[in-house]
Amino acid sequence: MNAAWWKNRRVVVTGGAGFLGANLCHALAGLGARVTAIDAMFEEGGANPRNLDGAGVMLVRGDLRDMELHSLCKGTEVLFNLAAQTSHMGGQKDPVADININAVSQVRLIQVMREAAPAARVVHASTRQFYGRPLYLPVNEMHPVNPPDANGVSKWAGEQYWLLESRVLHRPVVSLRLTNCYGPRLRIRDAKQTFLGIWVRRLLENEPFEVWGGAQLRDLAYVDDVTEAFLIAAECADQEGVNGQVFNLGGAPPVSLLELAERVIAANGGQGSFGTKEFPADRAPIDIGSYHADDHAFRKATGWAPRISLDEGLRLTLDWYRERLPDYL
Repeated sequence: MNAAWWKNRRVVVTGGAGFLGANLCHALAGLGARVTAIDAMFEEGGANPRNLDGAGVMLVRGDLRDMELHSLCKGTEVLFNLAAQTSHMGGQKDPVADININAVSQVRLIQVMREAAPAARVVHASTRQFYGRPLYLPVNEMHPVNPPDANGVSKWAGEQYWLLESRVLHRPVVSLRLTNCYGPRLRIRDAKQTFLGIWVRRLLENEPFEVWGGAQLRDLAYVDDVTEAFLIAAECADQEGVNGQVFNLGGAPPVSLLELAERVIAANGGQGSFGTKEFPADRAPIDIGSYHADDHAFRKATGWAPRISLDEGLRLTLDWYRERLPDYL
């Protein structure tokens, strides 16, 4: 990462009060960028006003579907696009709202950016969800796309609109398909952002947590590593082999959910317990089973590599929330 490159850069972060967006805002402000965070602050989403405490960025509350965007985007040099509906079950229950948030709003943002910031670089936050139940492991970018639910379809459409912008109008665009991410500022009051969030809450409240299934493999990425990947992607977005590309982004070596449960308890000083249960019937049809990413393409193209081990990341996460738990419930 080139820290000097960010000094005084005009940056917009959509979804900027959410988990990944807020961590990115803190990093950008620390590098001297001029940052505007845009967030609809949906109650059911990952946004939390406390996420931006001390960041020194401007937060604009608004919905990409209908807010005035031109003045906010004018002169933008880098757009980090992280605004999305993240709930799988929410997308299944209301697919019309889901596609409006994840696809229609993206088309509107693209149209505004054409007028207000035609040369801006874009890093789009995408997801491993598109691949559905993997045909092979680890999953590389050549794996067939087979979204398991409505939320996956809408997010895939949003990503494809941005890639089309790169192919047709030659805007520097990079899409990062993320694995499970965790760390400070994650939504932990429930499991709507990720299962690990509710595990963290239960541990800190001295309550047992549930593991659904247990044999599924996951490769978790600590948020500081993910943030660095976003920054590097933006710096390299105009380079051949990066511009217009989709990259998987993984994390630590894969572990089963049962092993992860044991390791998060160990990270909590050995305090905590869990029980196992069958995967709920209403969620089983959209469960993807085991997943871990082959992210060699992004590492080769940019030089990025994760630096935080799983055990260290779990410890850092628990320590961070231990001091701030009331703000995230």
